[in-house]
Amino acid sequence: ANLRSADLCGADLRSADLRSADLRSADLRYADLRNANLCGANLLGADLCGANLSGADLSGTNLRYANLRYANLRDANLRSANLRSADLCGADLRSADLRYADLRNANLWSVVGNMTKVHSMQLQEYSITFTTEVLQIGCQRHAIEEWRSFSDDYISDMDSMALKFWTKYKDFIFQAIELAKEPV
Repeated sequence: ANLRSADLCGADLRSADLRSADLRSADLRYADLRNANLCGANLLGADLCGANLSGADLSGTNLRYANLRYANLRDANLRSANLRSADLCGADLRSADLRYADLRNANLWSVVGNMTKVHSMQLQEYSITFTTEVLQIGCQRHAIEEWRSFSDDYISDMDSMALKFWTKYKDFIFQAIELAKEPV
């Protein structure tokens, strides 16, 4: 199906078969896509803000630059999905299958992680999200190794409270990252 740039805002597409559909730049804000089959679909730059994608099959889907802010991706199959540069701010990824998913440059601020590939926690005023490569604290997203090498001056320039927070919690955050790598 060619639904490129289609206006499907708020549409009820529960259990729809949209395999390999061209949905580039489509407006799917607040759409109900529960249990929909979007396997291999092209959702490049699509607006899925607030969409309900729980239980949806998004395996192999192109979600590059997609707006998934506050989307419900709980129990979704995102295996091998391309989420590069996607905006996942506030998205719910609990129990989502993110095996082999590409999350490079994705905005992970305030994400509820699946606790396998994407981990999340809240410490005081900062939302913290991390993968094996990236750590995002508040709106600051950097490679974990970069965080390890940041000077106090660099951290201080991030936010007025950043250095105090970083001094207090950095060892705990790095310990959490290391513990998340170990099998239970």
